[in-house]
Amino acid sequence: MLTPPDGLSEELLVSVLARHWGLEAAAISYRAVGFGSHHWEVTDAAGERWFLTADELLTRRMSVDEPPEVTVGRLRHALAAAAALRAEGHRFVVAPVPSGSGEPAVLAGDAFAVALYPFVAGQSFEWGEFCGEEHRQAVLGLVIGVHTAPQAVRAHALTDDYAVAHRDELDVVLARAPDGPAETGPYSGPVRRLVGANTAAIGLMLSRYDELAARATAMPARAVLTHGEPHPGNTMLTRDGWRLIDWDTALAAPPERDLWMLDPGDGSVLGTYAAATGVRPLPALLELYRVRWDVADLAIDVSRFCRPHKGTAEDDQCWQLLCDLVGQLSA
Repeated sequence: MLTPPDGLSEELLVSVLARHWGLEAAAISYRAVGFGSHHWEVTDAAGERWFLTADELLTRRMSVDEPPEVTVGRLRHALAAAAALRAEGHRFVVAPVPSGSGEPAVLAGDAFAVALYPFVAGQSFEWGEFCGEEHRQAVLGLVIGVHTAPQAVRAHALTDDYAVAHRDELDVVLARAPDGPAETGPYSGPVRRLVGANTAAIGLMLSRYDELAARATAMPARAVLTHGEPHPGNTMLTRDGWRLIDWDTALAAPPERDLWMLDPGDGSVLGTYAAATGVRPLPALLELYRVRWDVADLAIDVSRFCRPHKGTAEDDQCWQLLCDLVGQLSA
């Protein structure tokens, strides 16, 4: 995220750190990294460095009427699974520091959930292609470690129900486009027109997703602990080896949830995975999670522009990504 969120001051964050972690912040600075959560680097009074994340509950909710406590609970389950996996001995997991009450994430005001992490020094990577085959194979090894976690660890995570966050809001815009709710910002009108001009293509994508999700629902025994987004941007290379970060999407789900974004298209990663685990990835479920990624991006961006927005740098970037996605669907 490029700019700090409205409604979450550094003063509030300093207070949350003191109250929930007993940490006295001597310095705090916003870090414009990643996309989804907001991040700060914190230095405490003893000179130790920390990494702080904040998630906006409105963005993380599954539906318009979801209570905040449900949204926070889902995040806590994901982060608790990461903490349990690290406690099991998987040092590649960058897990949150539990608060004084033992929670991996706490509320900051009424609109944000905050988590604290140890600061990890190392090489970071951007979303996109792996930097080489060594990188890809290293991440595959980490993912295999996640997927083979024992049931006691997996039990901390919720199970994927194949619901897509903000799908209800997308459905409303599809039904009303090009008409819709009152103007909420510079992109509210354009997003309704964009969806309205591409209703058929979007509808086909949603129908295909629902068909594939129904198949996956019939195979509950395939569930393993999954990270959810093991792309290069969620990896780091440290002096002690590779690390996997950003565990806020962890779920019990079919292994294809992670594998679809690891395979370069030649089946090599899938073959290596099958040889290591005895589980053969299924093409239909790989397709399921490829389609889901696009459905999720579409739904969250439509939701963003149906809410009040100002036309920030993040808004501009989201709008361009949304236009590119819809353009690909209609090509």
